[in-house]
Amino acid sequence: MAELHIIGQIVGAGGFPQNSLFCKWGVHTGGAWRLLSGLKEGQTQVDIPQTGDMAYWSHPIDVHYATKGLQGWPKLHLQVWHQDSFGRCQLYGYGYCHVPSSPGHHRINCATWRPLGSWQEQFAQMFVGGGPQLRSPDLVYSGADRYRLHTEAMGTVELELGIIMRHFDKYGVES
Repeated sequence: MAELHIIGQIVGAGGFPQNSLFCKWGVHTGGAWRLLSGLKEGQTQVDIPQTGDMAYWSHPIDVHYATKGLQGWPKLHLQVWHQDSFGRCQLYGYGYCHVPSSPGHHRINCATWRPLGSWQEQFAQMFVGGGPQLRSPDLVYSGADRYRLHTEAMGTVELELGIIMRHFDKYGVES
């Protein structure tokens, strides 16, 4: 079987309305992919930057997959959350990016967005916090009904990924 090893880190995030951020992440693959080692989902710590608006996490990612086909190439999906001084958490953005399909070191900036909701929900969000969330987070990377959502752009998440590919040439894939 062909093997794909993803080694890297979620460096951090910037461009969000407030600091004190953390990130929930996961790797989504098609049915032909099998996880050999590593965790396919996780969560960073909360970072409250003293200067600047960039939250640094340096959270490691180390996953190893085996596959017999290219269909369902891995995607990284992200949720950025804000934690206030009372420990309440509010969703700040969803995002996803495809894992690079060429070996080597890659620096990726993943744009994020969040659902807007009705004007009443937006008004309540200003005073109470919270806000609309997706019922099914799979919508982030599946894209089937995503075009119907009303969203607003949020910040970006920076990733550094090292890609190692093995035995793909035996399946007709040049790397």
